[in-house]
Amino acid sequence: MPALQIEVVRPQDLTPARLARWSELQGQQDITYDSPFLSPHWARAVERAQARGATEARGVRVAVARQGSEDLGFMAVHVGGATALPVGAPLCDYQGLVAAPGLEVSAREIVAALGVQRLDFCHMLDATGPFQGFSHGESLSQVADIGPSYEAYAAERRAAGIGLLKDCDKKRRKAQRELGEVVFTPFSRASSDYDQLIAWKRAQLKATGQFDIFQPGWTRRLISDLFESRDPDFGGALFSLHIGGKLAAVHLHLRGARTIHGWLIAHDPAFDRYSPGLLLFQDILRWMETTPYHRLDLGAGDYRFKRELANAQVSVGHGFVGVLSPATLLRQAAYSLRRAAESLPLGGVSELPGKAMRRVDRLRGLRSA
Repeated sequence: MPALQIEVVRPQDLTPARLARWSELQGQQDITYDSPFLSPHWARAVERAQARGATEARGVRVAVARQGSEDLGFMAVHVGGATALPVGAPLCDYQGLVAAPGLEVSAREIVAALGVQRLDFCHMLDATGPFQGFSHGESLSQVADIGPSYEAYAAERRAAGIGLLKDCDKKRRKAQRELGEVVFTPFSRASSDYDQLIAWKRAQLKATGQFDIFQPGWTRRLISDLFESRDPDFGGALFSLHIGGKLAAVHLHLRGARTIHGWLIAHDPAFDRYSPGLLLFQDILRWMETTPYHRLDLGAGDYRFKRELANAQVSVGHGFVGVLSPATLLRQAAYSLRRAAESLPLGGVSELPGKAMRRVDRLRGLRSA
C-alpha cells in the first residue's frame, strides 16, 4: 500500500475532480461537518478576496492527505510566516479536517507539511481526530434543528420549558397592532438592506470598543462577494424583516448543504421593544421547513437567545499544535500564563489574559492578507 503523503496546494489550483472529492468527503462525515466554513468553496472565496495581498510565501493553502492517487483528507489554512491560522479568521466559525473514515494522520504531520512552526485554531471541530489533545479549552456552538417541521421543533422547545418562541409570537402581534405589517424576506437581493446591515454592524463594533472587522479590504470584498453570489451550492443568504414598511432587522448567513450558519446579524435599536432580531430568527426557522435546510447554526457564544433557540450543541476547541520551535514555545508560555490567571479567584481580572490572546489573534487574522 502506498505511503500517506501530504500535498500542499492553493485552492485555486484544485482540479474539479479534487473539489468534488472534498465535497464528497464532507457529505460523508457527521452532520456537524455540514458547515460552509469546511467546504472548498469557503477556502476559494477567501483566497479570491485576499488575492491582492497574497504572495508566494503567504496566503490560503490546502493540505491534502493522499495515498497514491486517492485523496483522503482536506484542510484549509492561512499560512503566514512561522504560523498558520484558520482560513478567513476571524470570520471563520469552524475549523477541522474533512477526511475519509479511518484516515490516520497526525496533526504535527500536517503542520510540518505546511512549512510552519505552529498552527493556531479557535473553533476546532476535530476533537476526536488528529487534533485531539491539542485543545486548551472548549466552548459550545448552539444549533437549532427543526427536524421534520417547525411545529415539531416548537413543540420540543415548549416541552423543554422554553417560552422564547411564544414570547416572539406575542411581540409579533404587538408590532403588527402598533406599527403595521411584519414582512419577512428570505434570500433578499436588496443592496440597500445589505448596506444597512454593514452600517449597523460597524456602529455596533464601535460602540462596544471592538476592532472594525470591515476595515481590511479583503473582509469587505469577501462579504460582498458572498452576498452577490448566485452559486446554488454556497454563498451568502440575506434575510430581512420589515415592520410597518421600515427595515427592523437584517441577517447575512452562509449556506451549507443542509445548514444555514448564522454569521452577521443586526437590527435597528428603535425596534428593540419588539425584539426584531429574534422575530427574524423565528421566521428563518419557519421558512427552512420548505427548503433543503433543517439546521440553523447559531455559532459559539453564551447568549441566552442562542441557548433557548438551540436544541443541539457542537463542541469546539481552541488551542494550537506545533513542532519544537520558538513560535511553539512562545504560544505555550502564553497559554501557561492564561491558565495561571484563570485559576485565580479574581473575577473579571482572571479573564484578561484570555481576552488579550483572543484580541491579538483577531487582529492577526484581519491583517493576514
